[in-house]
Amino acid sequence: MVDANLYQDGDCTVDVTAVAAITGGQVIQIPDGRAAIVPTDVAAGDLGSGSTEGIYEVTKAASQVWLKGAPIWWDHSANAATCIPPLTTGDKDFYLGTSVGDVAAATVLGKVSLNTQPVYIADLLATGGDTAVVLTAGTPYIYSRGATLEAGFSATAEAQKLDWISKRSFPVGSNWILEAVVEVVTNADADVGDLTIGVANATHASDAEAITEFAAFHFDMGADLNLDACSDDGTTDVDPTDTTIDWAVGTPLHLVIDGRHESDIQMYVNGVLVLTGTVFTLAAATGPLKALFHLEKSSNDSPGVVQVDMLRVRISNE
Repeated sequence: MVDANLYQDGDCTVDVTAVAAITGGQVIQIPDGRAAIVPTDVAAGDLGSGSTEGIYEVTKAASQVWLKGAPIWWDHSANAATCIPPLTTGDKDFYLGTSVGDVAAATVLGKVSLNTQPVYIADLLATGGDTAVVLTAGTPYIYSRGATLEAGFSATAEAQKLDWISKRSFPVGSNWILEAVVEVVTNADADVGDLTIGVANATHASDAEAITEFAAFHFDMGADLNLDACSDDGTTDVDPTDTTIDWAVGTPLHLVIDGRHESDIQMYVNGVLVLTGTVFTLAAATGPLKALFHLEKSSNDSPGVVQVDMLRVRISNE
């Protein structure tokens, strides 16, 4: 089975010298980092051509849901396209393009617009955000280290709160989609820490669940390792609900919140829709909303550490 089939032609082709034999329809990465589709067989050492534009039907990673306009990567080892970005240093996966429309979990092929990039209305790692530190004692920290945000408690048995909220806001009904990659580097002990990642109309000095309007993933650090999801629009409060997916310390998770239908917000973990029987809603919210990272503890001297490799919001034109 070929990696990709042409669906709609583009105008850009490049010369490709085959280091090893290339099969027609194969997805490759060219020296400048772009993806290319080679339409015909090319023997090792021969010169062929590759397309770097156009819409292609590609083999999709099994069981994943793709959302319209989502960034898609090529999984080098699986020979399949994936909505999960490379999470391991030294991985040979590379960027492929954006998803053309929503693609269901059971679908084998997905359409990708080759080498196109999503446009983000809020991207905390690219454009920054507003940070706030609230504490009774100690030296908690939150800082950007290259393309990564790191935040952690200090080893002081006092209340501490760290948050990072996007400078740009967006309306509740603007067809927003949040994408995040988050890793618990060091888990706090005892049930004293809380991590919240999502969208909200504001932040709070000590308790993310006291924010009046939000939809988010939630983790009780040091407790049961459950990844929860929750929402509140000022009228309907959905308490943290177990997604049945656990955090593994040192392993990043790819989190997506689909807010295109504010009365039925969808939560995805590593490309899989979770909590299909729970209705998360912002239907009564007035907004505007912002992307939010919120880390808090009430006491204890445990220095929990969290790393964020992606936290951004795009608007999907429906």
